[in-house]
Amino acid sequence: MSTRTDTTHFNCRIEGRIATVQLDRPERKNPLTFDSYAELRDWFRDLVYADDVDVVVFASNGGNFSSGGDVHDIIGPLTETNMKDLLAFTRMTGDLVKAMVNCGKPIIAAVDGICVGAGAIIAMASDMRIATPRAKCAFLFTRVGLAGCDMGACAILPRIIGQGRAAELLYTGRSMSAEEGAAWGFYNQIVDDVEAEAQALAQRIAAGPNFAHMMTKTMLAQEWSMSIEQAIEAEAQAQAICMQTGDFERAYKAFVAKENPVFEGN
Repeated sequence: MSTRTDTTHFNCRIEGRIATVQLDRPERKNPLTFDSYAELRDWFRDLVYADDVDVVVFASNGGNFSSGGDVHDIIGPLTETNMKDLLAFTRMTGDLVKAMVNCGKPIIAAVDGICVGAGAIIAMASDMRIATPRAKCAFLFTRVGLAGCDMGACAILPRIIGQGRAAELLYTGRSMSAEEGAAWGFYNQIVDDVEAEAQALAQRIAAGPNFAHMMTKTMLAQEWSMSIEQAIEAEAQAQAICMQTGDFERAYKAFVAKENPVFEGN
């Protein structure tokens, strides 16, 4: 199955088995709308079946990553929405995070400038995050009278930066600087040319054993709710499956021949 690039509410291109997506309203710092939430959710859901993409880069656009949910297109209408429809909306936004976690492909967030609200959640839900020194990340939900427990933030953010640091950001809604984000483990690195570095990292990952990468991503997500014994058993089964792949044999033969392995993802 091929990945859709004819998206309506965000940009998408595929080059060298790397899909690059970005929100496309740079004049307003790339806010999310009802439509872009839904289309991103569906795109990531379909990605699990795609055989033409190995890695995703979620890029910035026009110097910013995302300003989160659009104040006029989303927040305003939500104040006049009934409980049933509100719950349908919050479940839909959470489904985007679920789709990202379960898509089977490593995701790299390339964060420049503003990365707040739901934009911060998208970065958080990615597997890796690279930022520029200009990056400002904030979980703004408390600023609009809402709880910080949005789209999995209270489950995922503490696992990345620690409980106390996550609590501070979620209670106050303050901005986390790029330097803080790097020191706390939110960002893997800080670079000036974030797009180039994210693409280079994506290329390195895409050159690896991509079936095994899918298994790694699956285990990273599933083992959150496992005991150590359950995790060790799950990893034993996952690794035994990977030992059945051609890439495992290719790596062995390349090692014997003192060559670099060329992986094919199967």
